[in-house]
Amino acid sequence: MKFVDEAYIDIVAGDGGAGCVSFRHEKYKEFGGPNGGDGGRGGHVFAVADPSLNTLVDFRFSRRHEAKRGQHGMGSDMFGAAGDDITLRMPVGTIITDAETGEVLYELLTPGEQIMIAKGGDGGFGNMRYKSAINRAPRQKTPGWPGERKNLKLELKVLADVGLLGMPNAGKSTLISAISNARPKIADYPFTTLHPNLGVVRVGPEQSFVVADVPGLIEGASEGAGLGHLFLRHLQRTRLLLHIVDMAPFDESVDPVVQARAIAAELKKYDPKLYAKPRWLVLNKLDMIDADARATRVKDFIRRFRYKGPVFEISALTHEGCEQLVKAVYQHIKAQQVQEQPSLEVDPRFTGGQTD
Repeated sequence: MKFVDEAYIDIVAGDGGAGCVSFRHEKYKEFGGPNGGDGGRGGHVFAVADPSLNTLVDFRFSRRHEAKRGQHGMGSDMFGAAGDDITLRMPVGTIITDAETGEVLYELLTPGEQIMIAKGGDGGFGNMRYKSAINRAPRQKTPGWPGERKNLKLELKVLADVGLLGMPNAGKSTLISAISNARPKIADYPFTTLHPNLGVVRVGPEQSFVVADVPGLIEGASEGAGLGHLFLRHLQRTRLLLHIVDMAPFDESVDPVVQARAIAAELKKYDPKLYAKPRWLVLNKLDMIDADARATRVKDFIRRFRYKGPVFEISALTHEGCEQLVKAVYQHIKAQQVQEQPSLEVDPRFTGGQTD
């Protein structure tokens, strides 16, 4: 299935049905009075977050979505039936924006969450509504109200706790396949990853987190070079970024420090808030470096890169160091979740305290 994380759609809620002008015509009922019913309301348009979806491809080829109008009112006090609602299934993490104003209208962040994105019009009143002591035979009625019409932009930002970033062929796909259930395409050439991949990392019973792998960045990505800048939005909701560095590039003239600095610079150009997120350094492919020279090369990299945060030395291919990385990441995410929980104020009467 093609990965699509942006789409434009037109939605139209149903119009309300018109009210009816009618009078009772029965034998021996000379003055039967009005009995025109109201029109039915138009159908609503709902959006629901479906955890089984991970792309907006369905909306790329089906742009207009229109609910049914309400039925008109009828005689004999019969109201019109309401128009059928329609429900649009969208991936969890979808942002719904007004395409004309750019205003964010809704965000689908919880699986199964359902919201009304366009309200159907109310039905019109029939003439039975206008009967009064001085107006025994009203002939007034009202048309139904029009349903809402909107031009919307859909943007998908995947929900993940951890995001992987780095140069193409740095080993991000190999790492996510080593620590999670994701099975992305892996090859020995750059830009193997063409769309984000999500994987669930199991640390223990009821202990897990979600990691996202996006296409690799290259220098000039913020100006449109390569593919990575198209998918950086998927890292904006993560709690932690893992900067994967290839310590044994195929081209010996390539300096890993220069590549790492280029990634940091592109990240800052794209979004300063994303750049400010916690970012750990993961030095990969150490299995390809001689054991005697490994410590010296790692120390030289950290010194020249001037990095003072957590550093992990791994080999995604042989899984060396991956277990320690996974445990540290889980502890960091768990600590952040505790900090994000709202503090509950406890009534001092239940803690033995004194009130003023």
